[in-house]
Amino acid sequence: MPGAHSFPLFSDEERRIVGTAYKQESREQAIKLGLDFFGPKMRFFVERAEALTGAQPSGEGPKRPAAVYVYCWRGGMRSAAIAWLLDLYGFKIYTLAGGYKAYRNYVLQSFQRPYPLRVIGGYTGSGKTDVLHYLRANGARIIDLEEIASHRGSAFGSYRMPPPPGQEMFDNLLCAALDKASEGLSADDTIWIEDESQRIGNNNIPPAFWDAMRDAPLVFLEIPFEERLNYLVEQYGGYQIDKMIEAVERITKRLGGLEAKNTLAFLREGNIPEAFRILLRYYDKRYLKGLHNREALPALLTKVECATVSAANAVLLTKPQTV
Repeated sequence: MPGAHSFPLFSDEERRIVGTAYKQESREQAIKLGLDFFGPKMRFFVERAEALTGAQPSGEGPKRPAAVYVYCWRGGMRSAAIAWLLDLYGFKIYTLAGGYKAYRNYVLQSFQRPYPLRVIGGYTGSGKTDVLHYLRANGARIIDLEEIASHRGSAFGSYRMPPPPGQEMFDNLLCAALDKASEGLSADDTIWIEDESQRIGNNNIPPAFWDAMRDAPLVFLEIPFEERLNYLVEQYGGYQIDKMIEAVERITKRLGGLEAKNTLAFLREGNIPEAFRILLRYYDKRYLKGLHNREALPALLTKVECATVSAANAVLLTKPQTV
């Protein structure tokens, strides 16, 4: 779960011994063996919990957090044991009924729920993420899929981004973001989200939620090509040339042999604007295809004319001109 700390009660070898006893002997024998391993470590577990929660001992006893939440995979035996110990020591403890498997079911079910989504669209380089962050700073409800995926979605999408999560953690983080965005939701509220391909870097948007995004109203930022090109050069111009070359080589088949060859030649010359001009035309074609691959697009699409790339284009989203 996002924010959780690993708190293993057994080593791999201890886990193997207990598991073997459970399967080949009995539940009771497995518990006795588990207690043999657990007992000598109890002080360590308490001190580890203090360190993780910042509850350091003082003259009047530890300053403990309001509550500690504990879970294990499914059965609840390990979480019950550590909960008993920490409760005995003085922590206020809650355990997750059903364990992590119950939580994962909750996560997967969350993508089936209806959300009042409104999608911010626009060709690559339109500053959609900047607009999304402007909305968040001004109190709007948003979901930032690129932030969750640690990837901006293009060939250079990992530039200046932290390591990406695995798919399971991506799901969990998205669920947490949806829960946060839905707190106190009223009938008139909107959750803003950026238009994305179903795959962002190494992660896939869950199919049910992806379908909901494709069925949601879409506000398209209409920004001149040259403005977007200048924005991308400014954003990615400092990227290492060798990394750019590697990224272009990864999309050579999709880009096309001649276009890839020309792009790589421009990069090697240090001519970033002309290299990006080719790439931007390629991404515009891809985005246009994805845009029109929506059912009932005319009813969903609203275009907003923007003179330049700016986070402040966010103010236009509430009063768009329908085209």
